[in-house]
Amino acid sequence: MNLAEHRAALVDGADPADLVAAAYDRLAAWNDPALCIHVVARDQAMARARSLDRSLPLCGVPVAIKDNLDLAGAPTTAGCPAFSYVATRSAAVVERLESAGAVIIAKTNLDQFATGLVGVRSPYGIPRNPLAPERIPGGSSSGSAVIVAAGIVPIALGTDTAGSGRVPAACTGIVGWKPTCGALSTRGLVPAVRSLDCVSIFAGSVGDCAEVAALLTCADAEDVYSRQAQAASAPELAGLRLGVLPDSWLAPCTAAVAASYRQAVARAVSLEMVEKTIDFTVFAEAAAALYAGPWVAERTAAVGDFLADHPGAGHPVVASIIAGGRRFSAVEAYRARDRLLGLRRQAAQVWSGIDALLLPTIPGLPTIDVVLADPIAQNSLLGTYTNFANLLDTCAVAVPQGRDGDGLPFGVTVFAPAWHEPTAARVACALVGESAPDVLALRDPATLTLAVCGAHLRGMPLHRQLLDLNARFLEETRTAATYRLFRLPTTPAKPALVRVTANGAPITVELYAIAAADLGRLMATVAAPLGIGRITLADGRAVHGFLGEAAATAGCADITAAGGWREHLGGA
Repeated sequence: MNLAEHRAALVDGADPADLVAAAYDRLAAWNDPALCIHVVARDQAMARARSLDRSLPLCGVPVAIKDNLDLAGAPTTAGCPAFSYVATRSAAVVERLESAGAVIIAKTNLDQFATGLVGVRSPYGIPRNPLAPERIPGGSSSGSAVIVAAGIVPIALGTDTAGSGRVPAACTGIVGWKPTCGALSTRGLVPAVRSLDCVSIFAGSVGDCAEVAALLTCADAEDVYSRQAQAASAPELAGLRLGVLPDSWLAPCTAAVAASYRQAVARAVSLEMVEKTIDFTVFAEAAAALYAGPWVAERTAAVGDFLADHPGAGHPVVASIIAGGRRFSAVEAYRARDRLLGLRRQAAQVWSGIDALLLPTIPGLPTIDVVLADPIAQNSLLGTYTNFANLLDTCAVAVPQGRDGDGLPFGVTVFAPAWHEPTAARVACALVGESAPDVLALRDPATLTLAVCGAHLRGMPLHRQLLDLNARFLEETRTAATYRLFRLPTTPAKPALVRVTANGAPITVELYAIAAADLGRLMATVAAPLGIGRITLADGRAVHGFLGEAAATAGCADITAAGGWREHLGGA
């Protein structure tokens, strides 16, 4: 069940607690003890669901989070039992999820201390890949990817420092959203490489990821790496310059992956994107630096002392990697920083000629046995096309592309420069045949969706107010069947949309993207009996919109039967 289906169920009268209970049933039926490290008590989650305001955007949506994110009252292990502590406060992103109405049901398994792209470095076991049980689930956010791919929850949070959100998404055939570093707060996250860590999102669609990202994006004064989001628009697909790899840079891939990648490029070209072959050298050099350079020492700074004080507590491969960070000196760290700044300038030259970059997410999907036999080399191979992303300050969306010629899950990742998530998401949507979600109109996270039903409609007397406030038309749609429409005795004529408990009907509205600050200015011009509140749409979405006071419509003409203001005027 995706977010639209969940909302539709609520509109049809479903109890949020029942929807949460169904997720617990699916979790039990999946029957994989390696999937979750902690499961929230069913009664506790259902009680929360019953208490929710149904107008919240994620009302009753069951969500899982990676077990390196804090959930108040629950243990955080980061995949290491000896490290476990009970969090007294939830991570910032978890707080925002819950404020939007989400219900956290579980904390998922991971490569210990988020160190690995494989999903097999956990004392809690290896989560079962729903698409290929003998293959790795990918990591480090293994459990979060699997719990979505298995259809247990529609949304899960992971993290992504080297590819921990994108690699498991590719392994399990779902969407992995890696935002710009600093867009989502990392307060309450057990750090891996703190300067490069970011929270990632898993879902079955790009639209669901984008919507959750819009809800979670927020500058956080408590996170020293948090950044203020910057507005960025997405170019049209026709003529979009898409960076692609020459055949020489596909050498790490299996033949089946290379062939599937070429098919994905051809699909993009068929959608009128312009293929631009790039030199991948700068990206590869940055990728190599993540584990071969002093950034490993940030892992040591995070948990190295704990592992030194608790011999045997760490997974052998993880402990070895983290201990290795001690070999780097401050001199090497400064040299690496300077080199990275140079690489970023070189990458900027590449970006000057392209709008987005399309890469295979992983070169191939190895079996569990192959990874266990050669853990370091296989992990390094998996990061070929992912490790550079945060070092070079990009955002990325990983999407499935079916199966490759070997019958294994195959996916690509769309990269864009920092804050250009709308571009990456638009290309990703096109590649999976998904309509670009409304939230792509949210050019910054302070932008909201506004529904208008009367004098602000296109061609109506007050439409100019929206244009002056830089509002952008999104679509025409209808409300849920819980409203009635009345004609007010005003000049110019205006309608009042009133929520009712019975005998309601769907009413035509137009949706606009508008900055929160501009919506505040618009609200200042709205006089009683009209105001701006929350309106439920036919598909279950809750948006801001013009509403009227029921008491003020006494004696006014009820024009609900017309279906909308424009229809009423046309027949008046």
